[in-house]
Amino acid sequence: MTGGGYIADMPRTLSCTLLLLLVLIGCSDKGPVQKMAQAFQRGPAHPDEFPTALNTEQAFRYPAELYARRVQGNVTLRLYIETTGQARADSTRIEESSGYGALDSAAVKGSHELRFVPAKLHGEPLATTVLFPVYFRHPEAHALPGDTILNTPALIP
Repeated sequence: MTGGGYIADMPRTLSCTLLLLLVLIGCSDKGPVQKMAQAFQRGPAHPDEFPTALNTEQAFRYPAELYARRVQGNVTLRLYIETTGQARADSTRIEESSGYGALDSAAVKGSHELRFVPAKLHGEPLATTVLFPVYFRHPEAHALPGDTILNTPALIP
């Protein structure tokens, strides 16, 4: 053995063993091998229709102290949306922080009030994970870099 020794060669040995096992199974019955290959290729189902937010009122509350100081920021949340259209509170995560704990907390708290038309796959509701941006902007503060996209007419309802 060279260099890494037995431990370093284990992944290669395991992959060769797995390949040999698949070939042997494949020679006797192609059904299980095809199913195993499909399972590795598929991954999670992707919806035909993505979730659509239903809220008519703002769910996110700007923290008063930060608003008074004109602090702004963006928070990106990772939401798991159930087949009922409700964001599962215990699975909500901050994907990208604003850099201000109070803005991040306000985004997470507000996400509990969000309601959606669920994603669909072949017309059936599908639970899915989405990235959901939350923008905290003060009307009297300077624009943040990248804010021009927020003023694009096609994005304003």
